Amino acid sequence: MINGLVEPGFEGVADALRANLERRGDVGAACCVYVDGRPVVDIWAGIADVATNRPWTEDTIVLVFSTTKGATAICANLLIERGLLDPEMPVAEVWPEFAANGKEAIPLRAVLSHRAGLPVVDGAFTLETALAWDPVVEQLASQAPRWDWHEPAPGYHVRSYGWIIGEIVRRVTGRTLGQFFAEEIAGPLALDWWIGLPEDEEPRVATLLPPPPPDDPEIRELMDAFMAPGTITGDALTGPSNLFHYDDMWNTRRLHAPELPSSNGIASARAVARLYAATVGEVDGHRVLGAETVKRARQIESDGNDRVIGVPEQFGLGFSVGPGLPPACGPDAFGHPGAGGSLGFADPEARIGFGYVMNQMQLGVDSRSEMLVRAVYSALEK
Repeated sequence: MINGLVEPGFEGVADALRANLERRGDVGAACCVYVDGRPVVDIWAGIADVATNRPWTEDTIVLVFSTTKGATAICANLLIERGLLDPEMPVAEVWPEFAANGKEAIPLRAVLSHRAGLPVVDGAFTLETALAWDPVVEQLASQAPRWDWHEPAPGYHVRSYGWIIGEIVRRVTGRTLGQFFAEEIAGPLALDWWIGLPEDEEPRVATLLPPPPPDDPEIRELMDAFMAPGTITGDALTGPSNLFHYDDMWNTRRLHAPELPSSNGIASARAVARLYAATVGEVDGHRVLGAETVKRARQIESDGNDRVIGVPEQFGLGFSVGPGLPPACGPDAFGHPGAGGSLGFADPEARIGFGYVMNQMQLGVDSRSEMLVRAVYSALEK
């Protein structure tokens, strides 16, 4: 049963979520859509924890992987709007150690658009040191880039993006990215979204279900080769030190408590939609980014076949645009998907904020968010 708010005309979104649960593999999920600063869809259904049969409820939250990068990008662009950062400034201007090994001229915009050449964290780490922050950012500051940042094609900084942007934010504000996000954005907007989850929120978290392997053995073999340690793709997706895989480790307090601003945001669909809505208009009197900031952030900074994940990608100042979003999105849409299926985006032309979260991860072909987005735009056209 679909629970929650569906305004007249948006019934197709509820139908799409129902079909996701019945035919497309969803176990528990939620979708929220804001139009002109207010919710028109806020729905949830299914099971949050298969082991206990705990239902997905109005206040369920879940780990959203790289949908977190959108929140991180919003933090960076807010600091740009306030004049504390500049897209053209060398990262080393606020983080002097970053200048090592030929990185002295790499600008902030190259990091935000995945062109900095640092998709892999070199060196040997334990999980404890990888989650301790300082060892990782010290390594990233010391190592050489793998390509020239002037090259236009992106190379997806799967996890390193969060450490680099997070350290820049810390150097400028004196606060961790999770603290800055909580105090400057999530708090004023009353968002159920954390980067570094407080322990007392743990009972609300849905249990992730790792993605099932492909049925076709040839595809499994290709994916294994693609993800193998020692390849740039494998090292970026599972690094540092082959420590991060899409398995039950992400259901532990050990992975929820630290800050991984690229990867471990925990949020509701309502929070994701509400945040993006506040980038393109006011939500209960609050607007996060001004129109000119959004216009600049949406401009394409990197474009081409991605050096790490091997598919066409386009990025603005931290946001995925173009082919990185579902095809049904409008041409002005910007946001970020997350591994396994979650998605957040805004469309300034359509004046919408969108959020979809779920606990059954899928890799490869995944039509769940596309069907929801298609239903949203269909409703807007009526």
